[in-house]
Amino acid sequence: MSQRRPVPIRVGTAGWAYEDWKAIVYPSPPPRGFDGLAMMASLFDTNEINSTFYRIPAARQTRDWSRRVAHNPRFAFTAKLYRGFTHERKAGAQDARQFAEAMEPLREAGRLGAVLVQFPMSFHDTAQSRRTLADIFARFASLPLAVEFRHASWNTGGTLERLSEKGAAFVNIDQPRIAGNLPATEHLTAPIAYFRFHGRNAEKWFGPETSNEERYDYLYSEKELEPWAKKIRKAGQTLGAQPSEASAKEGVYAILNNHFRGQAVANAIQLQTMLSGETRSVPESLRETYPALAPITRPDAVARPRQKSLF
Repeated sequence: MSQRRPVPIRVGTAGWAYEDWKAIVYPSPPPRGFDGLAMMASLFDTNEINSTFYRIPAARQTRDWSRRVAHNPRFAFTAKLYRGFTHERKAGAQDARQFAEAMEPLREAGRLGAVLVQFPMSFHDTAQSRRTLADIFARFASLPLAVEFRHASWNTGGTLERLSEKGAAFVNIDQPRIAGNLPATEHLTAPIAYFRFHGRNAEKWFGPETSNEERYDYLYSEKELEPWAKKIRKAGQTLGAQPSEASAKEGVYAILNNHFRGQAVANAIQLQTMLSGETRSVPESLRETYPALAPITRPDAVARPRQKSLF
């Protein structure tokens, strides 16, 4: 019987640059030299770069991101694939080269855990969609990929088999329980496992009048996170029982995307504590906004403005 080895479990948020985090997660006004990304890398061991979805960054920018998390040797980014491949589907070979070049500094530094290939709800399991997926696999064969489907039609053995053949992770998501939505899963198809939490704001999930802030405005309770903590822990144990892979940053990634007013930060801290038992220092303003954090965190040394409790 092979000996189980420890597999890192990294918890973090989707992105780090939000205006509505000011005076809750970040100080307002920020002190001279304050860096939100560096702060996130002190609280967590991963962050999902969401700006890469909207535009392909220059390699010098991703190199700088790597520099700014140097104080945490356990830290690894994940990055969303440019929307030209997944949503607009008009991106070509030059875009693919540029994106791969942008990821190279992170990979060279051992800071790239996965590239998130996120498809919209309208992307159903059809022959044309499978060709689109195959094209992405071919273009980015050198990168560690994690594929997120929103529609339930992809929750099949055939999908798992295709992803497993390419060494790509199936992204297990928590989203509103609405007809057609992918249900809660715990699939493993690669040397990494990937979990994303979008909240359960069913009323605001669809519709032309819904903004991203409203869609992802949801605060998980501890009771709602506990079953997911078990799934994540189980994924780490399963990966640890498998032969070691050469992946630079193998392991489990759990990303909180309910970013409105720092709810993702609060829930990520709760989930991280469930999984690791670690206690970290957090801004007093975050503890005051989300009192459930008080028993599991320490206040940091910098005074923050008081905020009205959201609990």
